[in-house]
Amino acid sequence: MTENKPSAPKRLVRVQKDKKIAGVCAGFAAYFNIDPTLVRLLWIFLTLVGGAGIIVYLIAWMIMPLEDSV
Repeated sequence: MTENKPSAPKRLVRVQKDKKIAGVCAGFAAYFNIDPTLVRLLWIFLTLVGGAGIIVYLIAWMIMPLEDSV
């Protein structure tokens, strides 16, 4: 009989391994299990279509913990 151990809940953290600036996009990509390039393109689109991407990125940078400190 196989026991199913409850897995730890997923955490949204800034990833250091695949980061370009602060690891925010790589963290979102890891959390949603998608390619980091797609997240970066979406962020650029949000930035160009009204500037919301910059503000959201800065807020996420301040709020999201580093993966090592979790």
